[in-house]
Amino acid sequence: MPSIHLTTFIAAPIERVFDLSRHLAVYKYVFNGRKETFTARSSNNLVTDGDTLTLTVKHLGKTRLVGLKITNLKKPYFFTEEQSKGDLQSYRHDHHFKRIDNGTILIDVLDFGAPRDLVGKLIGNLYLKDYLEKLVLKRNEVIRQYAETERWRAVLG
Repeated sequence: MPSIHLTTFIAAPIERVFDLSRHLAVYKYVFNGRKETFTARSSNNLVTDGDTLTLTVKHLGKTRLVGLKITNLKKPYFFTEEQSKGDLQSYRHDHHFKRIDNGTILIDVLDFGAPRDLVGKLIGNLYLKDYLEKLVLKRNEVIRQYAETERWRAVLG
């Protein structure tokens, strides 16, 4: 099963980084201008345990629906997104947050399986790993840009 492990330093308090990481505005911003669409079912702008996210993407010539559920949330240290429905054999994204003297270390660990269809199985792992890594790197850069400047106030208030 393919895996991605990324570590990002953000010069901001752990609580701010944690909340930006689960804020719907950040998710929407990351997908803005892409072919994917994003919707969420949450009681407010900060996803929490049990909330769901849905992505509709067109990859490898097929429209794919991915349902994610937020699980195992322990503020401000950890939360997980797990596939609840979709074309992938499996998907789990663990978000870890570690407080350090001058900021926060954000650690992303993704484990996933290729799409279930034949084309997806043949080329999905290579393509999917690159795609997911770029998406998480973009997400982390957006979080860093907001967290390290006064822009975070526009999102978190």
